[in-house]
Amino acid sequence: MWWSVLLMGLAGLLVGGALSFRQQRKPLWTQVSFYVLAGMALLAAYLLTLPAA
Repeated sequence: MWWSVLLMGLAGLLVGGALSFRQQRKPLWTQVSFYVLAGMALLAAYLLTLPAA
């Protein structure tokens, strides 16, 4: 439970970093990589909420 909350917080920080890089006109690959990492963190948080089989 707590891991999913922490991963969602991490995803929020990563999206904020991507938006900050966008504002600073950094290369596109840095923004995309932060968005991909944020998506992976959200996916991991979702998978942790599923009941164990």
